[in-house]
Amino acid sequence: MWTGAPASSGFGVDWRSDDLAPSPFPSSWFPRTDGTDRRHLLARSADLLPSSAALPMEEAKAAQDREHKFLSIAVEEAYRAVDCGHGRPFGAVVVRNDEVVVSCHNMVVMNTDATAHAEVTAIREACKKLGKIDLSDCEMYASCEPCPMCFGAVRLSRIKRLVYGATAEAAIAMGSCYQNANLEIKRADGDGALLAEQLFDNTKGKFQMY
Repeated sequence: MWTGAPASSGFGVDWRSDDLAPSPFPSSWFPRTDGTDRRHLLARSADLLPSSAALPMEEAKAAQDREHKFLSIAVEEAYRAVDCGHGRPFGAVVVRNDEVVVSCHNMVVMNTDATAHAEVTAIREACKKLGKIDLSDCEMYASCEPCPMCFGAVRLSRIKRLVYGATAEAAIAMGSCYQNANLEIKRADGDGALLAEQLFDNTKGKFQMY
């Protein structure tokens, strides 16, 4: 259970896996016109949580240097996204056994894909390169605190550790695109819902769960 603030080594914030806890997302990720706070809804579907373990000074310095190394690559990717006209200034790096698997940046404009955020792009490329969808032996370093979509992608890929640099508030302050969603969501009525639910029974045993 999370009992304190996210562990910080000075350069980035470190989230790890544990039990359920309050949401790691700032309220700005979930702006609501009715004044309610929806952060807990996503938090309870994820378990990347802050590590509160304190390290001895020498180990902490070594950990900080390591984070600086990989976050610097993520920041370079973020610059590249803008310089190349590919998207907004966000970068992400997937690391395994202290080696960079992939380093990617935001490709929303280049790919004409609203989901091609740096973290999602990095996860896609890492899965392709490693030939698997389970990245539980990998870490991610992101130039900025991931949005809810990217955090969900990190969770689904089972990445064991996430370290980010800039905060969500910093991204929003520079004009990032996290806004109220004009979106209606409802469950289908009648036979539509039943037909969709029968899908799971009809395909059970025919596909491999992941």
